[in-house]
Amino acid sequence: MKIYQVGGAVRDRLLGRTIHDIDYVVVGSTADEMVQKGFRPVGSHFPVFLHPITNAEYALARTERKTAPGHQGFTFHADPSVTLEEDLQRRDLTINAMAQAVNECGEPVGESVDPYGGQADLRAGVLRHVSNAFLEDPLRVLRVARFAARFPDFHIAPETLVYMRRMVDALELETLSKERIWQELARAMEEKEPLRFIETLNQCNALADILPASFEKQWHQENVQKSIRHAMHLVVAACPELNQRLACLLRIISPAEIQEWARGSKWPNEIAEYCQIAADFESVYSKLIPINILAFFNRADLWRKPHRISELLTLFEALGIDIAVWQKLVSKLIGIDAGQIAESVSQRSNANDLGKVIHAELERVRVLIIQEVLSQ
Repeated sequence: MKIYQVGGAVRDRLLGRTIHDIDYVVVGSTADEMVQKGFRPVGSHFPVFLHPITNAEYALARTERKTAPGHQGFTFHADPSVTLEEDLQRRDLTINAMAQAVNECGEPVGESVDPYGGQADLRAGVLRHVSNAFLEDPLRVLRVARFAARFPDFHIAPETLVYMRRMVDALELETLSKERIWQELARAMEEKEPLRFIETLNQCNALADILPASFEKQWHQENVQKSIRHAMHLVVAACPELNQRLACLLRIISPAEIQEWARGSKWPNEIAEYCQIAADFESVYSKLIPINILAFFNRADLWRKPHRISELLTLFEALGIDIAVWQKLVSKLIGIDAGQIAESVSQRSNANDLGKVIHAELERVRVLIIQEVLSQ
């Protein structure tokens, strides 16, 4: 029984980067032996165990065979005869197909095991698939694009890009769940250069599988693409939040298009709503018309979610837009005492539909305040 750290931990150690997640592979053991040593089984598809003290995940070395379309259409084989090299061969990229033995405390010892040239590709800055098995998992199209966003100095090997296009052309990405696509998109948008994820998807004809068709159409317009690149550069430097980065990316399309796409793509509601509000703000902020401003604040639900508007203004400030007037508007409007207005109206009116009368008075006061701020 031998235990190795594998994948990202080995890669990041060689790169001198901070290690976040550590995966272990156990060679020459069985599920029964792991349980006897106190490990707790947790894997539903293949044998994975939690360490009895650290709770770190340890997986038995395994091979796999494609049995059905899609990301999960595999059967796994794990027994003591499976070698470390066989286990590493099923991984996506050479830079993720390295291992390092560990001692009894789980600490790495000795030289890295590198049967597929991962260290050479690290030095050369190349994202290269390990074997033809790469073609069997369409999720790897998105993973490679995400690694391109994480490592902006790396390039994708031409032969790997050919494989990615082949999977896209075969409609393999349609077998991925909407939830898994969202997970990859979200993680990519939080990487060092998220726009490389979009550029890579465009290179392999997968952009329409991930983002609205209207976005893809505009992306191919040189002036729009240049504008997106400039805006994303500014926002990534100033705004680390996922919702702000996505909103910046999608602000070139309409709120209705964002809503429709998000509904079918399983995006979290709060993210989708934020992106819609940002796109909506595009059509309002340059024309300071009181009734339009109030309508925007109503749609954005400023009254219950003022923090969301504050985040939005931070986003547009990062884009170089003067938001001083808007900050003053928000401050004044959320300072209105709605309860006092309701009490005053109630004392003066005996209308049957008192709620509508109060709402109308509140809207009137809000418009007056907007006019006052704009006149200053």
